Amino acid sequence: MRILVTGASGFVARHLVPVLVKRGHDVISLVRDEVRAKALPWCAGTSLFQHDISARAENITHRIGEIDAVAHLAWPGLPNYQDRDHFEKHLPDAYHFLKDLVTTGCNKVLVTGTCFEYGMQSGCLEENLATNPANPYGLAKDCLRRFLERLQETYSFDFTWARLFYVYGEGQNAKSLLSQLQHAISRGDSKFQMSGGEQLRDFLPIVDAAKYLADLIELNANAGLVNICSGSPTSVRKLVETWLVNNDKSIKLELGIYPYPDFEPMAFWGSRDKLNQLLKSPRNT
Repeated sequence: MRILVTGASGFVARHLVPVLVKRGHDVISLVRDEVRAKALPWCAGTSLFQHDISARAENITHRIGEIDAVAHLAWPGLPNYQDRDHFEKHLPDAYHFLKDLVTTGCNKVLVTGTCFEYGMQSGCLEENLATNPANPYGLAKDCLRRFLERLQETYSFDFTWARLFYVYGEGQNAKSLLSQLQHAISRGDSKFQMSGGEQLRDFLPIVDAAKYLADLIELNANAGLVNICSGSPTSVRKLVETWLVNNDKSIKLELGIYPYPDFEPMAFWGSRDKLNQLLKSPRNT
């Protein structure tokens, strides 16, 4: 397939793009800065396409040619989940961009969503639960999904909403927990301050998430909502302690320094039932 990947210079793309290239797909990496992207090793073997989604250029397909699928990973402004720009600016930009692709012939759309769409619901979260986002980022993502589902009433295209839980690994945001832990160790800090660490989350290595996303792009199906998760609850404290052991690192954890976030519940994780079922389906490679 000829696949357009947005946000190609970002965390998820650096793992997804090489998987797609290795599987023989013709990948077009959409970036805002082509010069910078040329230095990114994971963009090797792809065609670079410089474009700013916020520019709202109509009919960009005449510049890149026909595509079979788009993997829309781009989303500015993270990890500031509370910024109103998520629904005032980034939401309409993303919708108009994807609508333009669909109306000019792209018949397969995968978009990465977020577990924040579920809001303050606790326990094992299944795709059929009603959403109730508690922050602007989750609200914007949830609205984009609804807009695209409504667009399917007019245009025929396969749609997968890949709802990411807590992916981690090489290249993640410098403000993420494990990145800050690594930086503290590299600075030679004796202590690492964090929350109490008892909150339960669904953590998934990004290398696994990238494989699942590639599998879903290749599916010959209208998959709809799919949780991209491990299916197992793990405490934040255990995640940190396990990382220290696996990487043979040592630092004293100062627990309880920071409060627990008020925009997410203490314990939630994803159901993998639908993902497991879809991965058994035949792929169109």
